[in-house]
Amino acid sequence: MTGSAACVTSEQSPGLTMVQAVNLALARAMTDDPDVVLLGEDIGVDGGVFRATEGLLGRFGRERVLDTPISEALIGGLPIGMAAMGLRPVAEIQFMGFIYPVIDQMVNHAGRLRNRTRGRLSCPMVLRAPFGGGIHAPEHHSESMEALFAHIPGIRVVIPSSPARAYGLLLAAIRDPDPVVFLEPKRIYRALREPVADDGQALPLDRAFVLRAGRDLTLVSWGAMLTETLAAAETLAAEGIEAEVIDVATLKLLDAPTILESVARTGRCVIVHEAPLTGGFGAEIAARLASEGLMHLLAPVERVTGWDTVMPLPRLEGHYMPSTARILAAARRALAYR
Repeated sequence: MTGSAACVTSEQSPGLTMVQAVNLALARAMTDDPDVVLLGEDIGVDGGVFRATEGLLGRFGRERVLDTPISEALIGGLPIGMAAMGLRPVAEIQFMGFIYPVIDQMVNHAGRLRNRTRGRLSCPMVLRAPFGGGIHAPEHHSESMEALFAHIPGIRVVIPSSPARAYGLLLAAIRDPDPVVFLEPKRIYRALREPVADDGQALPLDRAFVLRAGRDLTLVSWGAMLTETLAAAETLAAEGIEAEVIDVATLKLLDAPTILESVARTGRCVIVHEAPLTGGFGAEIAARLASEGLMHLLAPVERVTGWDTVMPLPRLEGHYMPSTARILAAARRALAYR
């Protein structure tokens, strides 16, 4: 069974949430390409734990929307074989904290398939997972481990920060001939809305988005943390300080030139992410700035991150996650250098 229209309409006012935009993109991809199939725990009858696949089973049938057993190893391994045989599977892990058994499959098979077969086979699969904190979830439901996947050769890592970017980037990920890990910041699944045109237009992968232009300071972030980062930029603007805000969007492959060009103008950089400090992806960006943009820096690169601890339970969650106040403090430390 196929469908000619998405399960969520782009005319809904005042726009779509991110989870609705994800649903819209999945429906568009399945309508446009009969090789796109979905699999994961409870994604069919229940529409997924966050309802990102709601209505898709009824439109596209059980042959294309597959409820799987509770087995993350299976959910990570099955789409590799499906992709090698010409399908375009989109697999869902319910929470990123459950994703660790999948790393075995991604490291040993998905990321190596093109190289292993000398280009005879590719692995056009997408691995979706809600990630990050902020919804008062229990243990294993709030991790931000994007750096683990960014370290795997052959894997793209994409993180949207708004409904429109979720729609366009997910379409691009599904159409990509190689494996993509698509991490959805669940804290903003329903926290903001914006118009999303269901036009089938993908956004470019491997490219950062400049959300706000500025001349005094560069703020770099991704996912849900763009909310606090943009709020910090607004506060600074009221003080006469113009901060450029960059949404990295694709961590791997990193659009380093956009970040370097910005820092060449501003001379200062603050990197914001929810993941722990040590080994977080912000360290990779800081290293690129040190090796390729050192002569432009007027101040040390600042990082505002989660702490090197397990994400705490709800009562302490707010103390763990970077706040607008912490971002502003880091920005002012950078601006203090003259």
